[in-house]
Amino acid sequence: MRLLISTLCLVSLAATTASAQPFKPNEAGVTMGHWHLNSANIEANKKIFVGMGGTASEAGGLHRVTFPGVVIILNVREPAPSKGGTIGSVVNHVGFIVNNVQEQVAKWKANGVAVLPGGNNRLDQAFVETPDGLRIEILEDKSQKVAIQHEHVHFFLPEAEVAKSQAWYGKIFGAKAGTRGPTNAPVADVPGAQLRFNKADKAQEPTKGRTLDHIGFDVVDLQAFIKKLEANGIKLDRPYTQQGPGAALAFITDPWGTYIELNQRPNPVYLP
Repeated sequence: MRLLISTLCLVSLAATTASAQPFKPNEAGVTMGHWHLNSANIEANKKIFVGMGGTASEAGGLHRVTFPGVVIILNVREPAPSKGGTIGSVVNHVGFIVNNVQEQVAKWKANGVAVLPGGNNRLDQAFVETPDGLRIEILEDKSQKVAIQHEHVHFFLPEAEVAKSQAWYGKIFGAKAGTRGPTNAPVADVPGAQLRFNKADKAQEPTKGRTLDHIGFDVVDLQAFIKKLEANGIKLDRPYTQQGPGAALAFITDPWGTYIELNQRPNPVYLP
């Protein structure tokens, strides 16, 4: 089943390259690609993401909703139930950024999307939680030109592992290390996503088999990228698999349990 899903996923990516809307890759040839969700009810989840401003499509038997910077792939959860939502896993939540939280939340609610308030009733923050347990943080940037775009993936790790993970994503994916906010919280930036790191009391569960099964990065030259992985002692969970001219995929797991798909797209079209 996993082989079939991944193959269909690749066909879908190849068939709708222009609509995928990734940002231009960094010097390591990496850009944010997708979230892959195990869904008990695809239509219910699709309604949420479309209600938030995403564009739905279907190809190769897979359901997708596209936003600037990320494609959300909705897969039927088999076998059911999944191992759980994002809370409790190494990827605690994911995030979008909008040009005006209160205006967008009003539109989403009118579209039937349930929205939770921000922490301490912050007006520049909100949360959406899907029935399958995907937690999504919504933040605000009034200067951005689009209504909504992908912003971050938030890892929860034991304190001693935070700096190690930040450095690992820098070394392997070319993510630029930095800090954010008044607490100087550690981050690592790749095109289309900020990888954020939070301290957890203990190691969290791996993502594979949960609602957010894996995250995906697009790479310019997958075979060259795999050589880099191997040179750094990183083993593939699934080897390089070519599906059609210019299209290929592989899977790895980071040292903390995040399942990661690596995609090479044929003739990619990037956002500026």
